[in-house]
Amino acid sequence: MGTKFLELADGRIAYDVAGPADGRLIVCVQGVGDTRKTFRFLAPKLAAAGYRVAAMDVRGYGESSTGWPGYGVDQIASDVLALIRHLGGPAVVVGHSIGSAAAAWAAAEGPDDVTALVLIASEARDTPIKAWMKPAAKIVARSVTLWGMYYRSLHPTRPADFVEYLEDLKANLREPGRLEVLRTQLDEALAGIDPRFADARPPALIVMGTKDRDMRDPEAEANLVADKLAGPATVELVQDAGHYPHVEMPEVTETAIRKFLAEV
Repeated sequence: MGTKFLELADGRIAYDVAGPADGRLIVCVQGVGDTRKTFRFLAPKLAAAGYRVAAMDVRGYGESSTGWPGYGVDQIASDVLALIRHLGGPAVVVGHSIGSAAAAWAAAEGPDDVTALVLIASEARDTPIKAWMKPAAKIVARSVTLWGMYYRSLHPTRPADFVEYLEDLKANLREPGRLEVLRTQLDEALAGIDPRFADARPPALIVMGTKDRDMRDPEAEANLVADKLAGPATVELVQDAGHYPHVEMPEVTETAIRKFLAEV
């Protein structure tokens, strides 16, 4: 595939594309403290099914540049829309965790650019977060090692390449400016994010792992997200997966996405 770059006014966004050039476009958006490689299992499966899949490094992460004026979900959403337009959209947007909030923002801001949403490990933001999470987030954001320990805890099921992947991820976060991006995004998440679900009208699939420890009640949270979205929404629970069902159970996740997209 190879890394490509989209030059924007305040920096550049790294991405790669797989699948047939005439395939239906899917743009994948990662969550906090990760890179586009979180879609390393899902993207090839969707590409093999005939979709044109672009996975982007959110500003500040992976191979995208640092030094942006901000890292909010609205700003990430503007990058998503820019990439969709650059690739000749419209597109289905697949967002993970905070990336799902950016996906919903993109749908709200660019209704002609986003035809469907897949929101993985998304939160409705109504239910108070677990009491331990705020102090824990402040602590883990202080060092790459602590973030790696927390990241590991979110995967009750781990793929064969997990150890190597985590080491590569930590190496990326040690690059100048990248840990600061993680801190900024975590601070925003703790302060409260408006995911603009009520303004997002495309049909949506909410994918949630039943063992997602970031949620008090993963199934209830998924249904809250579905209720908040302006468009029709379907919930898919991935049994025994944690916060990363697309990594832990990629076959199940990909099957659910393909079934959903075949219907919309």
